[in-house]
Amino acid sequence: MTRRYAYTVLGLCTLAFSATMVARLAISPVVPLVADDFGVSYGTVGLALSGMWAAYALTQFPSGVLGERYGERRIILVAIGATAVAALLVALSPSVWAFLAFTVLLGAGAGLHYSVATTLLAREFDSIGRAIGIHVSGGPAAGLLAPPAAALVGARYGWRAAVLLGVLVAVPVFVLFAWRVRPTEPLRPDQAIAERFALGPLVELVSRPPMAYTTGLAMLGAFAWQSTASFLPTFLTDAAGLSTATASLLFSLYFLVHGGIQPVLGSISDRVGRDAVATLTMGIGIFSYGGLVYAAIADLGPIALASATAGVGVAMSWGAPVQSRFMDLLGDAERGAGFGLVRTVYMVLGASGSVLVGTVADVADWTVAFGLLALVMAIGTTALTANRLFRLGL
Repeated sequence: MTRRYAYTVLGLCTLAFSATMVARLAISPVVPLVADDFGVSYGTVGLALSGMWAAYALTQFPSGVLGERYGERRIILVAIGATAVAALLVALSPSVWAFLAFTVLLGAGAGLHYSVATTLLAREFDSIGRAIGIHVSGGPAAGLLAPPAAALVGARYGWRAAVLLGVLVAVPVFVLFAWRVRPTEPLRPDQAIAERFALGPLVELVSRPPMAYTTGLAMLGAFAWQSTASFLPTFLTDAAGLSTATASLLFSLYFLVHGGIQPVLGSISDRVGRDAVATLTMGIGIFSYGGLVYAAIADLGPIALASATAGVGVAMSWGAPVQSRFMDLLGDAERGAGFGLVRTVYMVLGASGSVLVGTVADVADWTVAFGLLALVMAIGTTALTANRLFRLGL
């Protein structure tokens, strides 16, 4: 394989990740319109969105197994195609229950992409950290563009038109991927899929000390990421007193920094080590979440909040070094299903962040809730530092 072709694969995998993210993020800005159209509460629409993200997390492991059985290219095409079809069905939903079912289907289809694409990139690149960093940046890029576009289209043409943005993005990406990416040989073409779901080998893989340790780090990062994606705009308006427009601008700044810094951090981790860069990101997280809280309490204004928000964007780029750490620990034959498995585990556990942080905000306030995220980053930094200082070998 030529180096040029490897970068073609990387670019199209990144576009595919963006397409699956656009389809999911296009729904959030038009939630009030969906609730009004169907005459239901926000809680009902929120249930559909929770189901979507849960389905996304739970399909990470099966996608890895399917990639090993049928080849990564085929599964990625299924993921993009399923995303387009599910987004179309969401837009055409005749009832709220159909909306709920199709939204969950959207999450499941989109979830087939990431683990398989990461395994494909590991085939093409020796310096996997930089490649993973670029691939991961597809998500924040979608987060920067999709919500304002969906809000604008929804306000003018209705929520169904806004959801169709996911279809408009996914279809051309599907065509490009099918055209430019060559068929990939499956790693386990003859092994029965049921064998890959046997409980014993799965428990053994996850319970290996370095894998369990890395999964714990990723869970802490996912906890903070999910909470930030869910509640940063609310924190900026309710706790810091910013207008909705200014809070939205800072939320876009978060995604801009988050997406732009990941390839850099991934590349640095290839050179200086995964743990050094992971420690840096989580250490920055302590000061950045703490900075948000202090700026809100002391009423320091938008500039201080913007600086702290940019720092949070760097902190939430922990995925580049930590996910590369997983790939370092997994053998070639384990990467498809193995990475999918640990990704399902840490994403499901990390999803508790939104519930817990929201509950703390209800019981106390938003400054206490975001102070909890600074504590989570401190736990991760402490674990990384202890592993290095005491040479634990994890």
